[in-house]
Amino acid sequence: MADRVYLQPTLHELVTVLRAPSAVLGAADGQLRAEGAQGFYRDDRRVLSQLEVDVDGVAPTRVAHRTEEAERARFLCVLRGLGEPSADPKLHLRRERQLTDTELVERFELINSGATPVTANVRITAATDLAAITAVKSGAVPRALTPTVEKSFARWENDGIRVELRFTGDPHQESAVDAAVITWQVLLEPGASWETEVVVTPSEEGADGFLPRRPANPPKLTKIVTTDHRAARLAERGLADLDGLLLADPQQPGAAFLAAGSPWFFTLFGRDSLWAARLLLPNNRDLALGTLWALAARQGRREDPVTEEQPGKILHEVRRGELKLPGLTLPPLYYGSVDSTALWVCLLHDLWRAEQDTERIRPLLPHLLAALEWIAGPGDADGDGFCEYAGSDGAGLANQGWKDSSDGVRWGDGRIASRPLALCEVQGYAHAAALGGAEVLDALGEPGGQRWRDWAAALRERFRAAFWVSDKFGRYPAIALDGQKRAVTGPSSNMGHLLGTGILSSEEAELVAEILVRKDMNSGYGLRTLSADTAGYNPLSYHCGSVWPHDTAIAVFGLLAEGHEERARVLAEGLLAAGEAFDYRLPELYGGDSAADGDPVTAYPAACRPQAWSAAAGVAVAGFLAGQPHPMARPVLA
Repeated sequence: MADRVYLQPTLHELVTVLRAPSAVLGAADGQLRAEGAQGFYRDDRRVLSQLEVDVDGVAPTRVAHRTEEAERARFLCVLRGLGEPSADPKLHLRRERQLTDTELVERFELINSGATPVTANVRITAATDLAAITAVKSGAVPRALTPTVEKSFARWENDGIRVELRFTGDPHQESAVDAAVITWQVLLEPGASWETEVVVTPSEEGADGFLPRRPANPPKLTKIVTTDHRAARLAERGLADLDGLLLADPQQPGAAFLAAGSPWFFTLFGRDSLWAARLLLPNNRDLALGTLWALAARQGRREDPVTEEQPGKILHEVRRGELKLPGLTLPPLYYGSVDSTALWVCLLHDLWRAEQDTERIRPLLPHLLAALEWIAGPGDADGDGFCEYAGSDGAGLANQGWKDSSDGVRWGDGRIASRPLALCEVQGYAHAAALGGAEVLDALGEPGGQRWRDWAAALRERFRAAFWVSDKFGRYPAIALDGQKRAVTGPSSNMGHLLGTGILSSEEAELVAEILVRKDMNSGYGLRTLSADTAGYNPLSYHCGSVWPHDTAIAVFGLLAEGHEERARVLAEGLLAAGEAFDYRLPELYGGDSAADGDPVTAYPAACRPQAWSAAAGVAVAGFLAGQPHPMARPVLA
């Protein structure tokens, strides 16, 4: 018998509410069904997998739903065929979902809009499997647990985790093998309504691992003021979601950062949290400082081949426990990222440049020095002057740049590039980190600045000699050098990350800028990750032709830094068009289909939504279109 194939559940049609570290994903009618990724999650655990309501056995029919705030959603449904006989449904059900710091609150209101009394049985069915987030993502989910049901609550317990569901009124309740069933008999006079409330409270004893909580004093993100209604709505939605993603380091409660995304990445990520904080620098600088400290506290101190820790290295992600997916196992504290360390330095430099306050960043000096030494030392494993990674198959991530899928780095003819890989954008980050680090050292009155300027100048020459290629696609920087030090050809969005880092001459920046807005790269809804003219292009792949909002935003600000404002505006307008199609809640990624050819915006079904760097990209781009200055729009000067 063939092994069963589990498919990752889709997310694109689900409605998400969140207040970190909790999130609820449900259907557009408000139901939480025991299927796919639906459920109430907390600390990488699904604490409720089902919460369904019906009236006399009839499931509500959705009329509308709305998510005004990140932590709240409202659903309006009708009960067809019940109540007064009429072509128009007379029984309406309003449902409100609210997340607090500790609980999920669900409010139900049944309304009789008819002219005759109605007697009905309202039934709520609740269940949980207490599945780990990795089990849900893999598609292999354990069976629901048997609840204990008493007069006013139901309870589930397993492995030190307890979930209590409390309800109001005086219902009849019973326990099935795998669910709690609560039933109310309701009499509704004409025009009357009936309400009940269900409160779900998870708790855990003896929890260990990384369990961040919402900051006691969360950073307030500055709103964007603009007359462009699309930009205004994109920023408003993004700011609400970013507030819902805020967490604080449990070791440093004052160090706030953004969880990478819901539901799979609800934790501290090096690359993701750094880019989100960097994009949001005009909106809040304390978030940048908190992110720097949360990562500095876990900066590498020793050599560990299992976790890929090295002295000075900034982590990839930290979780409460081991991450185990089909074909992939990551330890709770994992350092498999080739770019987080340089990006940490870049954020530190941007923060200093934004506020010119050396005292705020002086305590981070030892971490800055260690990060710079990693970039020029262990980050360059073979000593060729470029930062690279070897990656692994199964024990860790195969690819360790932002395109971290196993097939994310391809040749123009579709072949997957062989590792070790030196990614082009990582060299740009390293160059910017060396120059920015030198500037910070000078500002702090510390020696060593000239060393890093000299190092950056040498990198610039090495990069120009090794990465630039000319072929049928034009002249451009290759996405990477492969394991044989060959330049991997085929235009990709990675080249957009080079803009503004100082590693390109003005003439080279002009060539890159021209390619980024070309039809094969610019979908009209944002920047494609891979040229549509390459053999590996697939508009609905993860990294080989899709559009990632943060990737587009980085290119926008890179273009601005190099003086190409009109081209930056072209890509920014594409993000606005995509935002409108997604009700202004930009997902992690979406399809790279062509607006010019009349294609609609297409969802990538497994994309997280919201995702911190996508929401931050929307806010930052809206700020640019509103005339807001941004540190990333100023080049790092050699």
